[in-house]
Amino acid sequence: MNIYAETSNSVPNILLRLPLIIMLLLFHCLAGSSQTTTSIGVIIDVNSETGKQQRTAMQIAAQSFNNYSNNQNIILFFRDSNRNPLQAASDAEELITKEKVKVIIGMETWQEAALVADLGAKFQVPTISFSSPPLVSLSLMQLRWPFLIQMAHNHSAQMNFIANMIHAFNSQQVIAIYENNPYSTDSGMLSLLSEALQKVNSHIEYVLVLPPFISLSNPKGFVLDELLKLLPLKSRVFIVLQASLPMVNYLFTEAKKIGLLEKDSSWIINEEITSMLGYIDKSVLSSMEAVLGIKNNYSTSSSAYTQLRENLQADHTEKVESEPGSKVLLAYDSISTVTKALEKMNTNSISSKMLLEEMVSSNFNGLIGDIRFKERQLSNTPILRVIKVVDNDKKVMELDFWTPKLKFAESLSEKTSDGTTETRTWKVPTVTNPLKVAIPMYPIVDKFLEVSQNHSASGFCIDLFNEIRVILSDQYSGLPYRFYTFTESYDTILPKVIDETYDAIVGDVTILADRSRNVSFTQPYTESGLSLILPAENDDSAWLFMKPFSWEMWFATVVILIYTMFIIWFLEHRLNPEFGGPLKTQISNTLWFAFSSLFSVHREKINSNSARVVVGVWLFLVLVLTSSYTANLSSLLTVPKLRSDRNIEWLKQNNLPIGCASTSAFLKNYLIQVYNIPRHQIVDVGGEDDYMDKFKNKKISAIFAESPYVKLFLNKHCKDYIATTAAYKFGGMGFVFQKDAPIAKDFSVAILTLAENGKLKALEDKWLTPSNQCSNNSPSPQTESLTLNKFWGIYLICAATSTICLLLASLKKYLCKGNVIAEYDDNKGNQNWTGLDRPVQLVEFGTEFASGPINTSNRYASGPINTSNRYVSGSYNTSNRYDNTSNCCDTELDIKPV
Repeated sequence: MNIYAETSNSVPNILLRLPLIIMLLLFHCLAGSSQTTTSIGVIIDVNSETGKQQRTAMQIAAQSFNNYSNNQNIILFFRDSNRNPLQAASDAEELITKEKVKVIIGMETWQEAALVADLGAKFQVPTISFSSPPLVSLSLMQLRWPFLIQMAHNHSAQMNFIANMIHAFNSQQVIAIYENNPYSTDSGMLSLLSEALQKVNSHIEYVLVLPPFISLSNPKGFVLDELLKLLPLKSRVFIVLQASLPMVNYLFTEAKKIGLLEKDSSWIINEEITSMLGYIDKSVLSSMEAVLGIKNNYSTSSSAYTQLRENLQADHTEKVESEPGSKVLLAYDSISTVTKALEKMNTNSISSKMLLEEMVSSNFNGLIGDIRFKERQLSNTPILRVIKVVDNDKKVMELDFWTPKLKFAESLSEKTSDGTTETRTWKVPTVTNPLKVAIPMYPIVDKFLEVSQNHSASGFCIDLFNEIRVILSDQYSGLPYRFYTFTESYDTILPKVIDETYDAIVGDVTILADRSRNVSFTQPYTESGLSLILPAENDDSAWLFMKPFSWEMWFATVVILIYTMFIIWFLEHRLNPEFGGPLKTQISNTLWFAFSSLFSVHREKINSNSARVVVGVWLFLVLVLTSSYTANLSSLLTVPKLRSDRNIEWLKQNNLPIGCASTSAFLKNYLIQVYNIPRHQIVDVGGEDDYMDKFKNKKISAIFAESPYVKLFLNKHCKDYIATTAAYKFGGMGFVFQKDAPIAKDFSVAILTLAENGKLKALEDKWLTPSNQCSNNSPSPQTESLTLNKFWGIYLICAATSTICLLLASLKKYLCKGNVIAEYDDNKGNQNWTGLDRPVQLVEFGTEFASGPINTSNRYASGPINTSNRYVSGSYNTSNRYDNTSNCCDTELDIKPV
C-alpha cells in the first residue's frame, strides 16, 4: 500500500476544506457577538425561607427573558448576605469588580442597602433595594445615593392598616412584638405604628423585643419567659411586626400554652409572616386559629404568577399549599424592571446612567401590581387584605380589603366575630382573676353607697353595678368581681387604679378634667353641680302685709282708687240720693263705696249706666289685685324662702364659715381658687349628721356641696334648710376604670341601656326620691314684691274707662242743656203755670236721669212744688221726660222759683 501517496492526496483535500471551516467559525463568532450578555448581582438571605423563594422567582424571570430575547441575555450572580450589612457590602464590591455586574438587586434591610448604595454611587452601578424606605427626606437620599432605587412600599401603609384594624376593634391599647435583627432594630416600624395608633386614639402599652433566633441557645424557654411577662397586662391585642419563621413557630406554640391565644385575645401578623403561613407546621398553625394577617392584593390570573406558584410548590412538595408573598413578587418584578430597561436601550454599549434612567421610567403591570417610580421609589398605592387563619386545609379566610383613602370596604369588627362573642381586646376578668373593685367605706351620703360592719355593700351605686353586671354577664362570662373597701378620699385612691392595684372604683365619683386624663370614666349616671345649703329663713317683720306689693303698686292703687271715687261721685251725686247731701257726706259715702268694693260689701245702688261701666271695670281690677295680694302673702307666710343676697359673695363679705366635705379636695380648691375664699373660712364637715350638728352649734353658716348630696339632704330636711340652684355644672358622677380600658365603654353602653328601659329611673325612685313630706316642698327662691310692670295694663284700662265715661257724661250734659233752654224760651209766653205765685226758672243740674226721685228739699223759697200733678197742656211734669226734646238729652230738670 502506498501510504505516502494517500497522505499526499489528503493534504489538498484539507486545504480545500479549510476556507469553509474558517467561514463557519467566523459566522459563529459573529452570531455570538450580536447577543449582549448583562451580569446582574443579587444579594439576599439565601438560607431564609423568603430568600429561597426570591431566588426561585428571579431565576424564573431571568429564564423567561433569555428564552424570548434574541439579542439580550442576563446572568444572575447570587450572594448570601445573611442580613449582615458588612457581608452585603463585601459581596457587592466583589460583584462589581470581579463579575462586572451592571445592576445589584436585593438588600432586605436598610443597613445593607445603605452600604451597597454607597458602593453603587462610587462605581456608578444602579442598586435596587428590597428594604422599605427609611424616614429620611427624599432630596437627601437622592443626593447621597444617586444610583439607589427603592423596590418596596413604605411601612407606613401597613402600619396605618394595622391602626385602622385596632380602631375597628375599638381598642385603646396594644402590645407590639418584633424579633430584633442582628444588625438592625425594627426598621422604623415601631415609630410608624405608634404614630398611626395616636391618630385613632390608641397607644402601645408594652413592646416585647425578641433577640435574633440564631442567638438563642434555648429559644423555647426564652420565648416562654418573655410571654409570661404579658399575662399581667390588660391589653389583649398583640401585633407581631417582624419575626423569622423559626421564631414564629415558638412564639405561637408557647403563647397557646399559657392562654394568650384564647377568645379574649386578638393577634395580628404582618405581611411577611402571612406569606409564610404555607410553610408553618400544622401543629403550629392549629394554635394560630383566628389570628389576623395582612396580605397585599394582587392578581393571580397571569401565566407568570401561575408558573411561579407551581415552581414554588414543586420545591416544597411536603406542604399543602404555598403562595408567594409580596417580597417574592417584588423580586420577580425587579428582574422584569431590568430586562424591560435593557429592551428599551437595544444597544450593545450599556451605560449605567442610561440603564438607571430607563429603570426609573418603567411603567408596566408586574405581579405585585403597577410598577412605577416617583423620585426613585415605588409609587403605586397598595391595596391590602386582612385574612383570618382557620384550622382547615384552606388555612386562611379573606375578610376585607383596605386602601389608604377608602379604609375598610366593610365592617371588619363584624367579620372577625365568630358569631357568638365579639373580638376581645382587653383582659377579661375570670373567677381566678376577678375584677378588683374599690368602694368607699365612709361615703358622704349613705344613699349612694353604704358598707355594713360585715362588709356587705348596698345603696344606689351597688344596685346600679349589679344591673350592669346582668347586662354584661354573657359578654364577660358573668363578670366576676371582688370588692375592696377604702377609707381614703377619691383623689387618694385614684392613683391606685392608675398603678393597677385596683381595676375599678364603684361609687359617687365626680367626673373632672384632671381625673379624666389618668383614668377612664363611664357614662355619668347622674348629673353633678355645686350648690349651697342654707338655713331656711321666714320674714317676721310687722310690716310683712305691705311686702306683697311694691311701693309703686301701692301708690298706683291709691291713685286709681281716688280717681275712680271721683268719677263715681260725679256721675251719681245729683241723681242718686245715696251720694247726695252735704259735701262731707258725699265724699265719705263715695269713699266708703270705693273701699268697700274691695270686699264686695257695698250696699249703694248705681243708677247711671256710665257709672255702672266704671264700677264694673273697677271691680275687675279689685279682683286681680286681691287675688295677687292673697297669693303673694300666702307664699311669704308659708314657704321657706331663699334670700337673693345670701350667696357665696355674701358669705365671703361677712366672713361667715362655710362647710365643705373633708374628703373632697376638689371642693376646697374650687372655693379657694375660683371664689378666693380664705382657707380659714372653710370648715371640714363629715356626713349628714355632722351637717346638722354644725348648723345647730352655729359652727357653719352654709355648706358648699355637690348637687346630688344637697338633693338627698333636703329630702329629709326640706322644712329647715334650703339650697341655691346648682349653677356650676360638671361632668356628673360615674364609675372609674383604668385608662383606655374597653370595659369602661361597655359599662357606659349598659348605663345608657338602663336609662332607656327605665330601670335607672326605678333605682333613683328607690334610693334618691324624696319622702312624701318633702316631695312637694322644694326650695324656693325669694318671693319678690309685685311691681307695677306686671299690672300697668289693667290700671290703664281702668283709668281710661273712667275718663271716657266722664267725657261722655259731660258731653251729654252740654247738649241737653242747650235743647231744654231753647224750648223753654219759645214757650214761656204761652205757658200756664197753675199753682205758682210767680214765674219759675228751669235749671238743669246734672246727670242722666234714671228712675229715682228728685230731691226737692231746700229748693223753693215759699213752699214745695206739688210734684204729684202733671201739666197737661204745655206744662212741665217733673216726673216725666221731655217728649219734644232731642234724643241726646237724657237729663232731669229741677224747677226753682225765679
